[in-house]
Amino acid sequence: MTHLFDLTGKVALVTGATHGLGMAMATALGKAGATLVVNGNTPEKMEKALETYRQEGLDVKGYLFDVTNEELAKENIARIEQEVGPIAILVNNAGMIKRIPALEMEVADFRKVLDVDLTGPFIMSKQVGKYMVERRAGKIINICSMMSELGRDTVSAYAAAKGGLKMLTKNLATEWARYNVQVNGIGPGYFATEQTAPIRVDGHPFNEFIIHRTPAGRWGDPEDLAGTTVFLSSKASDFVNGQIIYVDGGILATIGKPSNEQ
Repeated sequence: MTHLFDLTGKVALVTGATHGLGMAMATALGKAGATLVVNGNTPEKMEKALETYRQEGLDVKGYLFDVTNEELAKENIARIEQEVGPIAILVNNAGMIKRIPALEMEVADFRKVLDVDLTGPFIMSKQVGKYMVERRAGKIINICSMMSELGRDTVSAYAAAKGGLKMLTKNLATEWARYNVQVNGIGPGYFATEQTAPIRVDGHPFNEFIIHRTPAGRWGDPEDLAGTTVFLSSKASDFVNGQIIYVDGGILATIGKPSNEQ
């Protein structure tokens, strides 16, 4: 059965993969055999990331461009197709969040979040999708969020964007399934990354909330995303389309605090 998950010979483009969960998912694809193409915005972060990937023995190339700029995206995707090979897998991971109460949020900030988290994935999917549709093969994975389903204080723009990304996923799947292009999403829960380190210390209220709110009783490890990422990128998911898989330790499965009673 291992051939179903083998990505040898496939080119995988992962946006925003110079750190965090993007790097974890890209690493998983590389270890499954894919040739990695990593997108980012910052030269220093890119160099550090490429060195990290290469220390893992992975075949990787880096391209610096803004995914919200359609002309730059189109130009760089054409370069990747020519210089690396046909893009078989696209992971739309690049994103941002602004934690501002709705009554205090400037419209410009709201639009910026939507531009990065929703318009960016549309631009990348459109530009890569043209090649995939022509070849009658491709896998696109949009990185959604639990905020694709739930609201939370101070993240109105992020939740609006991620909710929209869920529906964009379903609509692109509807349009491109006939061309053997599968478009699905992953919704990560709360993960242990450098960004969450300050709030994961013992005694921090949010750390206690996440541990008690998650049926698994812990924060996610970035490697917990590996299996779902490889599955949605591989032949094993050829008849899976328009789905969002939430990798959240069970948070969305329950309304209450898990009980410690047996």
